[in-house]
Amino acid sequence: MSLPSTLTLAHHLVEGVLHSGSLAVDATVGNGKDTLFLARAVGVSGQVHGFDIQQEALDRAEERLRAAGVAERVRLHRKGHQQMAETLPPDWRGKVRAVMFNLGYLPGGNPTVITRTDTTLPALEQSLEWLAPGGILTVMLYTGHPGGKEEADRVLEVLKKLDARRFRTVCCQTLNRRQAPFLIAVSKSGKTV
Repeated sequence: MSLPSTLTLAHHLVEGVLHSGSLAVDATVGNGKDTLFLARAVGVSGQVHGFDIQQEALDRAEERLRAAGVAERVRLHRKGHQQMAETLPPDWRGKVRAVMFNLGYLPGGNPTVITRTDTTLPALEQSLEWLAPGGILTVMLYTGHPGGKEEADRVLEVLKKLDARRFRTVCCQTLNRRQAPFLIAVSKSGKTV
């Protein structure tokens, strides 16, 4: 058995909390790979909302979703992920089973259009509020582009300080690869404090 990549590990973790009818969010749609993964995992009765500021990303994702026959399960928004709370249906609060972030820039797109700390941190805070007990938040962090290390450092700093009675936070990274992306996963406790 070989170890999975951090992206594959993120999918395994999320798959473990989703079931038919689940609600999920792709906070950074990009090329739509995570969006498609979530749409398949929530089944016919589930729903996914996806956010991206670039029309190019949304177009690529829409094409991927249509080709897979799951586009009707997904609502794509040309908005920043920091607008999640004002965009999601109000009755989703506390019921979202998974939120996925894949930070950085759109692969194959303009590398100067990147996620930024000033929008990512509020989006992470909103995600934690909207997660259901037992839900999971995954964040893929990339440090090899300008601004990436600074964003990763701030995200780590904030997520390390989460209340351990309410959240369990883990980090995974390939150690023997220079500037390897790393994964942070946060699960929300099913207990009330």
